[in-house]
Amino acid sequence: MKREDLLDLNAFAAVAEDRSFTRAAAKLGTSQSALSHTLRRLEARLGVRLLTRTTRQVMPTEAGERLLATLRPALDRISDELSALSELRDKPAGTVRITCAQHAAETILWPAIERLMPHYPDVCVEVSIDLGLIDIVAERFDAGIRLGEHVARDMIAVPVSGEKRMAVVASPDYLARRGTPRMPQDVTAHSCINLRLPTLGGLYAWEFSKAGRELKVRVEGQLVFNNVAMILRAAAAGFGLACVVEDQVLPHIADGRLVRVLEDWCEPFAGYYLYYPSRRQPSPAFALLVEALRVRG
Repeated sequence: MKREDLLDLNAFAAVAEDRSFTRAAAKLGTSQSALSHTLRRLEARLGVRLLTRTTRQVMPTEAGERLLATLRPALDRISDELSALSELRDKPAGTVRITCAQHAAETILWPAIERLMPHYPDVCVEVSIDLGLIDIVAERFDAGIRLGEHVARDMIAVPVSGEKRMAVVASPDYLARRGTPRMPQDVTAHSCINLRLPTLGGLYAWEFSKAGRELKVRVEGQLVFNNVAMILRAAAAGFGLACVVEDQVLPHIADGRLVRVLEDWCEPFAGYYLYYPSRRQPSPAFALLVEALRVRG
């Protein structure tokens, strides 16, 4: 196979998977026009149309789907082998792509990156901040970091934090005006600041547990965010109750901006895990990051 054949096939795979010349061009570091020319050249050489192009989207044809199904495992194997070659270097090298939520990125991933990067100049880490539970295989991520309850069973899961707790909070002014909830059901009579979950398309149902009893409560209020920092800002401004992971709000509680309620109904649950496909062959750079993140017993 000629070198340009491999490059053209890789370009086709990027466009077919992203369903977009714009996103694929950005990923490959080329222009849309150059990428379009590459795909037309490949189609002419093969004598078959691989992509259907419209003004709104790009979709693989039947031939394109067949080629992609054959091509992707082969490209994955090549990528794994290239990554494995870094074992021959004095130090690990390569790029590691990880997706996680903002909280995990700030409190777990960044401290590990900050420790490692100065000692491994040939390792690059790309972090994608996303609340959604995306498919890391389809989106070409090496791993993700999520709460244990959200990790699929067919994934290798490595604990990267201790247990977590939720915290329900409000400003002193709000509680003085509206009263303090004593039971989880009481929050339905309050103004609550909601969190939008992008993957499920719905609002987070507040979860409570005590002595084996578990409750989920749907709450309502004037404000909905997909960002915890904005939720805490609104709560501190007196717009209602908020429910967030405990360590995200401890500084606000310590300085008196927010007051915690229903603490006895917020029991510990499984913390964050780094997860990746069991069939994945870890590169030295990836293995290095896993060990830096792993929580020791």
